[in-house]
Amino acid sequence: MVRPVTVAPTGPDGVGTAGEVVLALEYLQLTGSFKARGAANFLLAHRDAGTLPAAGVTIASGGNAGLACAWAAREVGTSATVFVPTTAPAVKVDRLRTLGADVRLVGREYAEALVACHGFATDSGALASHAYDHPLIAAGAGTLVPEIADQVDGLDTVVVSVGGGGLFSGVAAAAAARGIRVVAVEPRGSSALHAALAAGGPVDVAVDSVAGDSLGARRASAMAVDLARAGDVVPVLVDDADIVATRRMLWETRRIAVEHGAATALAGLLTAGGYRPRDDERVAVVLCGANTDPATLR
Repeated sequence: MVRPVTVAPTGPDGVGTAGEVVLALEYLQLTGSFKARGAANFLLAHRDAGTLPAAGVTIASGGNAGLACAWAAREVGTSATVFVPTTAPAVKVDRLRTLGADVRLVGREYAEALVACHGFATDSGALASHAYDHPLIAAGAGTLVPEIADQVDGLDTVVVSVGGGGLFSGVAAAAAARGIRVVAVEPRGSSALHAALAAGGPVDVAVDSVAGDSLGARRASAMAVDLARAGDVVPVLVDDADIVATRRMLWETRRIAVEHGAATALAGLLTAGGYRPRDDERVAVVLCGANTDPATLR
């Protein structure tokens, strides 16, 4: 499902990048994002262990993790109750309902939906999943690394967007085992991993970014912080204006329609102050999700 496409990108502000760059088209994954990997891994593990309760599974999500959970729940024959903030894009909420999820709209941020989800799990006995902070979720996300490495000989670096750290954690663990560098790109207005690295551990941050619907975690997972410290990881911050421009550039030059959260990773290569590969470096940029309203691309 990775399907890498080779590019020689130049950013909207004229900044180019050296090296060989491929786009890993993970937005073509089932449910429109990489999240399907973690959700499937989580629910299949519980099904095989006989630990799926009659009350089904519940999750809080900005949208993509909920979509993946709802799809995976349907595949294993259980129900899904998904808590999303009222600011979640309508396209994601509509798709959740199409997948059969019981959708609960709570609060304006992911963190508020998460509190409600925890309460529901306690009261109902539903299995609590998580959008990013669980080893099974992260391990599922990490399965994209060997797929890219199998298709890109001599892969040196993988570039990913970072919210709470589920995708980053899985990718960082799998990449470290193969001697591959990871570039972790966050919006400046939603930079939980950067803040945690500066503080010496996870801390709460404000969320104010155009990519907040998918990268809007207030706090990075401890797992993500530990992996960022231990591995060959380069943290990068990008501005919202660069994210918006990169997303528009992908549409206008390649007719690739992705979320702002997915464009964040590529913006990390194409903006001043971003990551600069060597001339001989082979880089894969993960375009992680496409659950977006096409009307916003222009």
